Amino acid sequence: MPLLLRESHLHQLLTMRALIPLMEQTLAAFSAGGAVQPLRPVVPVDAHRGFLAVMPAYLVTQEAIGLKAVAVYPDNPARGLPSHLATILLLDAPTGVLLAVMDGRLITEMRTAAVSAAVTAKLAGRPVRTLALLGAGVQARSHLHALREIASLAEVRVWSRTRDAADRFAAEMRERLRLHVVASGSPRDAARGADVICTVTSSRSPVLEGAWLEPGVHINAVGAARPDWRELDTDAVSRSHLFVDSRASAVAEAGDLVMPVRAGELTEAHVLAEVGEVFAGMHPGRTGPDEITLFESVGLAVEDVASARLAYEHALARGIGDNFSLE
Repeated sequence: MPLLLRESHLHQLLTMRALIPLMEQTLAAFSAGGAVQPLRPVVPVDAHRGFLAVMPAYLVTQEAIGLKAVAVYPDNPARGLPSHLATILLLDAPTGVLLAVMDGRLITEMRTAAVSAAVTAKLAGRPVRTLALLGAGVQARSHLHALREIASLAEVRVWSRTRDAADRFAAEMRERLRLHVVASGSPRDAARGADVICTVTSSRSPVLEGAWLEPGVHINAVGAARPDWRELDTDAVSRSHLFVDSRASAVAEAGDLVMPVRAGELTEAHVLAEVGEVFAGMHPGRTGPDEITLFESVGLAVEDVASARLAYEHALARGIGDNFSLE
């Protein structure tokens, strides 16, 4: 019988420590041709400023196949709801039999940050001591947890368009993680001198400018996963050595790249490599300490399917979850 895994179950089954190396392995396999993943179809829900995306994938190396349906509604937090709501179906690769239905919200949250942490470990040009978070929501929290796994953070700066949100985030993380976390009055103040900058917003206009970037900084740009969303100005992208999770997805979906390409300010050739190529040893990644490296993340179905497979295997081993029948 299929297994139902709720978010409460997944909190018991998944850790950043396990997901970070899994995401590295998964993206290496993806870039080496070990996965089948079409570009995700997206259904706009313009009347409510949202969209529905369907994300199928088959990860050959792990015999993991499934799909995620994710609804993204950036205005939901004001309604007391998550901005991302998702469900994952995990199938048996040899037969197509349904193995599990599970919450996809937490997996999306955790795997996104785990990917950024894995990339940061490869591309950061110096020890990561100072982290800037532009955004104070779910992904800011998740990225802080993930980056603590690969770096000894001395200072964390957080900025949000709503100062109260940044203040609350800083206070909560100081108390929970015993870290030096401070709210910044502007994105420029947060970014100045940071070793790593993570943009984790749902902004339609840039929150990070190229003029603020210092030599050697690494950027994880996470929020602009639609062609009309943007977190970085053209100068920030053009000054950076640009890496993506998927070339096909980035040139179609990442607003930070799509918009300057449409305006004739950049070309798609500005993408140096997929991060999976770096993980697989097919590309050197950073080649100098003063390079500005940028990872543009749109999020891939293979990441969801690999995470779901791991959760399912752990659930079976530990007797976690609820069996159900569709008959």
